Amino acid sequence: MAPDSRGTSPGTRPSVRILVVGGGYVGMYTALRLQRKLRRRLKSGEAEIVVVTPEPYMTYQPFLPEAAAGSISPRHVVVPLRRVLKDCTIVIGEAERVDHAKRTATVTTLATADDGTGAVEIPYDEIVIAPGSVSRTLPIPGLADFGIGFKTVEEAIGLRNHVIEQMDIASATRDPAVRDAALTFVFVGGGYAGVEALGELEDMARYTSRYYHNIKPADLRWVLVEATGRILPEVGEAMGKYAVRELRGRNIDVRLETRLDSCEGRVAVLSDGSRFPTRTLVWTAGVKPAPLLAATDLPLTERGRIRCTAALAVDGAPHAWAAGDAAAVPDLTSAEPGTETAPNAQHAVRQAKVLSDNILATLAGRPTEDYRHSYAGSVASLGLHKGVAHVYGRKLKGYPAWLMHRAYHLSRVPTFNRKARVLAEWTLAGLFKREIVSLGSLEHPRAEFALAAGGHTPPEPTEASPPKDEEPPRDSG
Repeated sequence: MAPDSRGTSPGTRPSVRILVVGGGYVGMYTALRLQRKLRRRLKSGEAEIVVVTPEPYMTYQPFLPEAAAGSISPRHVVVPLRRVLKDCTIVIGEAERVDHAKRTATVTTLATADDGTGAVEIPYDEIVIAPGSVSRTLPIPGLADFGIGFKTVEEAIGLRNHVIEQMDIASATRDPAVRDAALTFVFVGGGYAGVEALGELEDMARYTSRYYHNIKPADLRWVLVEATGRILPEVGEAMGKYAVRELRGRNIDVRLETRLDSCEGRVAVLSDGSRFPTRTLVWTAGVKPAPLLAATDLPLTERGRIRCTAALAVDGAPHAWAAGDAAAVPDLTSAEPGTETAPNAQHAVRQAKVLSDNILATLAGRPTEDYRHSYAGSVASLGLHKGVAHVYGRKLKGYPAWLMHRAYHLSRVPTFNRKARVLAEWTLAGLFKREIVSLGSLEHPRAEFALAAGGHTPPEPTEASPPKDEEPPRDSG
């Protein structure tokens, strides 16, 4: 049974139903453009756009590091889909499988377990597969027990609370070993997510230490572990080397060509033989395609992504489309044959525009257009007033690069509402001091009441939840 069609009488099927699987960059921007172009048909009930997404919001991931550092409110990092996609049907749930031969998708919703009716079968005429990616993890001992992911706004908030709580622990303990482990923070992965999260949180923790009578900035130990010989490869070799020098100049221990071998017992063991007792291990070492792709009858590449044409249509599967992290799209701007577009935000947003226009062209019987976009470059933040950029062949570092990073992402964050709120928060942050409050109790909001009512307090969470899943972690520019 499919969700009720908006604007139609009960049981009436619209002449065309477009199913969008995923509410990220591709999903939201595709649905938004289709909504604008099909507004009349949506209002009359001739067409329907159904968006299936596990969360009722789109997360603007480039702002996660600043949300973790407290520079931006977490609620301003997300875009509410129901407000933006007012003429679409939003289904909060997980697409478990897609049978394109039958043009149906099997979806489990938040009510599936309670109503006892099982998964929902949603028929469609056109489908957009854009479920994004999940954290790419390795079978490293202890990682599932103690690793912390950094891909969602919930993880960003949790990591901020966790870092401040470790400083509270270090300030209160009488055990030197516990203190050292609490003040040691290990980040694995030298892409955007790892470097920007480390840079912002190190800035925040160094500032926060001034409010502790027995913790100095020099007591904090930050370690960045990267398996290759460079970090931030997207900004170019020269800017990558500058970023390493900048981080090391802040007493951050950058370990290149080094892997994490184990983190059992809250001890990070590296391939160079180093051992770091730590209560904080953040895993940002890449992403992989969402599990849904393996549960479809669509063609996949060796790396598990959907094989697409340059027009963003699924190869050999009419009426199926894909873009973003989930899609292997030929890069027509590359001189090397067989090259695919990188799975980053810059391509995803631009692909969504072409994809939606091609769906409209197909519905109208017009020819489709191929996706072409030369990579403009990248920007990355290394903390407050520090950054690197390589845009249109120009290299910037320090404050100019940081300013470009903010300007670029302010221009890209969806909706005027979010732009205004983020700009206001940046302005206020420049006038007032940082907030240094940990709200760790958010993880168990009922704990105090349950105890007062004679219940039991929930078990303490492990020092990290199993990481979720991302390819080089999201693009920053």
